[in-house]
Amino acid sequence: MRVGLTGGVASGKSTVSAILRELGAVVIDADALAREVVATGTPGLARVVEEFGEGLLTPGGELDRPAMGRLVFGDEAARKRLEAIVHPLVFERIVELEGAAGDHDVVVHDIPLLAESGRADTFDAVIVVDSPREVQVDRMVRDRGWTVEDAESRIAAQASREDRLAVATHVIENTGTLEQLEARVREVYAELAARA
Repeated sequence: MRVGLTGGVASGKSTVSAILRELGAVVIDADALAREVVATGTPGLARVVEEFGEGLLTPGGELDRPAMGRLVFGDEAARKRLEAIVHPLVFERIVELEGAAGDHDVVVHDIPLLAESGRADTFDAVIVVDSPREVQVDRMVRDRGWTVEDAESRIAAQASREDRLAVATHVIENTGTLEQLEARVREVYAELAARA
């Protein structure tokens, strides 16, 4: 059972991903892979520097992720140029990891931009972790120390809530307690495992 997992920034998707892993799913994290493919010394980082310049490197030669984020989340054309470099590299790694997953019943692909990618229909099921916009903004300001403007621009750079919900086969609403979230994730996981 190949499952896509997505949700807007600060929706709680990472928490849901961790719970699914605890329940026995194999989780392939596209964000972690996106960091991996542009790590120091990789061809991916060389291509990013070629496209955007050395000003996006730290003094230690790593990608300055906050600076890159500020650049691409305020400029759709720049974001698309970055995605054209990173997404194919991430997809290659996903294929490798999926092949290594073996006989696990449920393989979850944690993909923040699944709705944007147009690949939701390549999965047997899609879980969308959903939170209202005002909850997302509050979490980013409170938990990450972002400004309201930064939070709003990050949300605006992603698919709309409606577009994400349109690709969902399972919706996990994350507006309550951690216990309520865990209970809903267990319920969804049980359905997926039964179908697998």
